[in-house]
Amino acid sequence: MIGTLAIASGKGGVGKTVLAVTLGHALARTGARVLVVDADLGLANVDVHLGLVEDRHLGRALAEGRPLVEMIVREPTTGLDLLLGPSGWRSLAALEGETLERLAREIEVLAAGYDAALFDLPAGIGPRTLRLARLARRALLIATPEPTALTDAYALLKVGLKDHPGLGLVVNMAEDRADGTNAARTLATTARRFLDRELPVVGIVRRDPRIADAIARQRPLLVRHPNAPAAADVEELARSLLGAELAGRAAS
Repeated sequence: MIGTLAIASGKGGVGKTVLAVTLGHALARTGARVLVVDADLGLANVDVHLGLVEDRHLGRALAEGRPLVEMIVREPTTGLDLLLGPSGWRSLAALEGETLERLAREIEVLAAGYDAALFDLPAGIGPRTLRLARLARRALLIATPEPTALTDAYALLKVGLKDHPGLGLVVNMAEDRADGTNAARTLATTARRFLDRELPVVGIVRRDPRIADAIARQRPLLVRHPNAPAAADVEELARSLLGAELAGRAAS
């Protein structure tokens, strides 16, 4: 299937976490075994999105020297396996060096047991984001059409993702498909001109007030509003990723 997939953004507030959870759910509905890793250590909120109260998380594994597999939480509504992150742990927010390397290796081993493993990375260009992005076979750069989001997405692309072999762009919170296409063209043109890098667009997800309702209710979008435009867009993104994977295998 897809293997490891990093979900990254240059700035916060672009809907990265809800996209990671919803995309994971869409993939799980195809019968895939899916792991979602909340790697935004110190500011994790996958558990909040899904209404979970758990003491099993990455922080506990690191603090107690426990294997990551013992921290896996199965979310029954989506069928996802979750490796949650703690919130408010300053020591983990600054994780780097050998501890970060050890965590990356353990995540890589754990992810190998799944058809798809999605890494919800911290926003920005910090060492955890860059290290875990390199760990992933594919990477989705998430941006919105807002100028600040595009600027910060370009910064992340320039600093850490320009050489990633499996990179693709997802424009989130687009007013419509034309808005998303225009934003994607702007970023792709800049990447081509200044970085000599093609930036393929793999998905456009429309702005949808039902997402805010699903978050407020702490319910998965595909359960709370299965017919919402944004839900359809994420399911299309899942099909696109699966189709690209099948095409790649056929070509090889």
